Amino acid sequence: MKSVFNCLCSMILAGVLAWPAPARDTSAVKFAGEAFLEPLQERDSVLIADQLEYGFELDEVKAGTGFMFQDFSKGFCEGVEVVSPWRLDTLKVLKGRKKAPQLMNLKGSVTIASFDEGRYELPPLSVVRISPEGRMDTLSFSPKVLEVKTMPVDTASFKVHDIKGQIQYPLEFREVLPYVGGAILLALAILAAIWLTRKYLGRKSDGEAGKEPAHVAALRKLDKLRGDSLWVPEKQKLFYSGVTDALREYIVSMFGVPAMEMTTKEIFDNLKGKDIRPDLYEEAKELFERADYVKFAKYVATQAENASAVPVAVKFVTMTYQEELDAESGQPATQSKEGEE
Repeated sequence: MKSVFNCLCSMILAGVLAWPAPARDTSAVKFAGEAFLEPLQERDSVLIADQLEYGFELDEVKAGTGFMFQDFSKGFCEGVEVVSPWRLDTLKVLKGRKKAPQLMNLKGSVTIASFDEGRYELPPLSVVRISPEGRMDTLSFSPKVLEVKTMPVDTASFKVHDIKGQIQYPLEFREVLPYVGGAILLALAILAAIWLTRKYLGRKSDGEAGKEPAHVAALRKLDKLRGDSLWVPEKQKLFYSGVTDALREYIVSMFGVPAMEMTTKEIFDNLKGKDIRPDLYEEAKELFERADYVKFAKYVATQAENASAVPVAVKFVTMTYQEELDAESGQPATQSKEGEE
């Protein structure tokens, strides 16, 4: 036997991390059968650089058995190299008898490869086995022969050819179908977006075409707030919010002041430069300030203040609108008596 042990190392345990001290007699060598040699690539013959598993199999090994394997780090066989070190795999687990240790079928192997053509006699395999009780023996496996072949080349007819391009396979309908379906769905989505946009713009243009004048809209909203049903203390906040919101919208359309986002002071600071009669200006400002007290300071307006709120708002709308018409027609501004309810 050539170099039965180059070095005893790489201890692999099968279920037990430590065992009792082994018996002194370690010279017992048992023949355990033939080693196996299996190629990782399924071929009829072994070619250069093909990888193979070289190892042994053991059946019904007790759980807790330890093994020590040959060290091939310094060389394996001339012309053959070890690609992957020893690996121990469990092929099957067998149930042991009552109170007996479990049994396992094990497989240990290294991965080898040769990069030269030839016939190689592989070294025999020897494994040291240490039982759970601490007994040690050596298992010997008969070696295998590895024949490595290369692809035959006819030097008489051999010609060097250029690298072939990629094979172009015919395009099938099922390969194109997802793209066609996606294009159809995208087209439908675009058409739907166009239709919805046109419909929305049409409604918007129709709404703008039929939009009522600012003073008419304001008077219509104020007319809904007439009566004393909203004058009770718990509804005054809603009442004054409705009155001032109607005036805010009118001021936005009539004077171009963004009153919806402004405070009372900001609104009337911007209205100072507008052509508004002072009495109308002061009455509207007083109405807005009273509404702020009701909405934010929990002020309870009197019956007289509530009764004058809508008339003051109506007067502001009608008189400012009339003055705007007079200014556009070139007539002098009319002096009104009192605002209409």
